[in-house]
Amino acid sequence: MDDLGDDAMPARVQHGARDAFRVLLVEDDEGDAILVGDLLQISAAVQVEWAASASEAERRLDEVVVDCVLLDLGLPDASGLEAIRRLLALDPGIALVVLTGDTDEQRGIDAMGAGAQDYLVKGRIDSGTLLRAIRYAVERKAAESSRQELAVAHALAAENSRLHRGLLPDPIIEDPRIMVEAAYRPGQHRLLLGGDFYDVVQDGAGRVHAVVGDVCGHGPDEAALGVRMRMAWRTLVLAGAPEQELLGTLDRVLAHERERPGVFTSMVTLSVDPGCCAARVRLAGHPEPALIAGGSTRMLEECERGRVLGVDGPARWPATEIDLGDDWTLMLFTDGLYEGRVNGSSERLGTDGLLGLLAAYPTPPAENSHALEAMIKEVERLNGGALADDVAIVTLACDTGAG
Repeated sequence: MDDLGDDAMPARVQHGARDAFRVLLVEDDEGDAILVGDLLQISAAVQVEWAASASEAERRLDEVVVDCVLLDLGLPDASGLEAIRRLLALDPGIALVVLTGDTDEQRGIDAMGAGAQDYLVKGRIDSGTLLRAIRYAVERKAAESSRQELAVAHALAAENSRLHRGLLPDPIIEDPRIMVEAAYRPGQHRLLLGGDFYDVVQDGAGRVHAVVGDVCGHGPDEAALGVRMRMAWRTLVLAGAPEQELLGTLDRVLAHERERPGVFTSMVTLSVDPGCCAARVRLAGHPEPALIAGGSTRMLEECERGRVLGVDGPARWPATEIDLGDDWTLMLFTDGLYEGRVNGSSERLGTDGLLGLLAAYPTPPAENSHALEAMIKEVERLNGGALADDVAIVTLACDTGAG
C-alpha cells in the first residue's frame, strides 16, 4: 500500500470521466486495510492512502486532496455515522463509500442517508466490485454537485430577473402618438445590472424627455449609482427643472453619490416638443442618437458635445435643435452596442455597422417590440458571443396618425 506525498496527484476533478483516483482508506484493522489495499493495487487506476482513525483521516484530508474515502463504520474514535458527518463537514465535495463488517443493509442505507454515496460489505467484495463502487461514488458526487450548482444558478437567475424588473424603469408617457421600446443587456459574465441606465417621461406641458447614461465600471456600486442618477434625472424632469440646468445638477449629484473619486458618467438627454416635430439633444461625452426618418437612417453627428459628468472641465452642455418631421424614430444607446468585434476580426462594428443593422429592419425598432432584442442578438452573433460591455437602448417613434 502506497503512502503518497502531497504532490503525487493533481487536485480532484469534479466533472467528467476519470482515468485515475486517489483514495483514502479509513480502517482501524490493519489486516482489513491490507486486504482492501491489495484489492485496489490490482488496478493502476487507484492510488491509496491509509488512516487508522477518524482523527487521522481528518488530518490527511487537511493535507491532501482525495477523490474518494473508503470508510469503516467501526472506528475507535467515531462510532456509527459520526465519522461520515465529521469527514463531510471537513470536505463536503468528497465522495464516500462505507465499508461495513456485517450483513445489516439498514446500516448501509443509514450511511447513505447521512451523505455516503454507496456501501459495501467486507468479505463480499472483489477488485472489480470495489473499483466500480469508487468510480460510481465519484460520479454520483459530481452529479450531485452539478445539480446543486444548477439549483443555485436558477435561484440566482430568478433573483436577478426580479431585480431587473424592480430597477429598470417603466416609461411615463401619455401621448398616444409616442411609442417607446427599450432593451437592456448586461455584459459578459454579469447577471446583474451594470452601470448603464435609461428612462423616458413626459412632463406636464406635453414634452417627452429621454435619457441614456453609462457609469464607468461594472460592479454593484456602479449599478447602484446608475439607478440613483436615473432617479435624480426623473425627479428633476417631473419637478419641472429647466432643461439647461439638468446636466449641471446631475454633475453635482454624481460628485456626491459616487463611491470614489474618478468615477464618471456619459449621458445623452433628449426633449421632444409637444408637436412631435422637433427635439433638443444634449451630449455629455456620450454617443449621439440615431434618427430614422424620410426613408434614411443617420447618426445625429451635428449634435454638439459637452464633457462627461464627474470630470473637470467647463460645465457647459449645449443643446442641438433637430428637425424631426412628421414620422420618425430616434434611438439612444450606450457604446456597448457597437464596440463588439465583427466575425472574429479585430475590426469593431462601429456606428457605420450599427446604421447598416438599423437599415436592414423593414419597420423602425420602436414599432417592433422584438427588433431591439433581435438587433442585440445579431451584434452578439457578429461578436462571436456575449458583448464585453453592457448595452442600454431606448427608441422613441412618432405616429402622427394616432391619438
